[in-house]
Amino acid sequence: MKEEYDFSGAEKGKFYIPESEIEIPVYLKVDVKSELTRIATSKKQSVSELVNAILEKELGLL
Repeated sequence: MKEEYDFSGAEKGKFYIPESEIEIPVYLKVDVKSELTRIATSKKQSVSELVNAILEKELGLL
């Protein structure tokens, strides 16, 4: 490591991402993912859209 670093030209917040925009990875069992993919395909939705709809319904948000 250098003894000193020059941050005079640095840009504050250049790589900042608001917490509300951070994607949370969700790891599904293989059989669950396969079934969700099958259902999403039949409904012409993405797996993410389907999972969000299922979770919103389950949580009473709809």
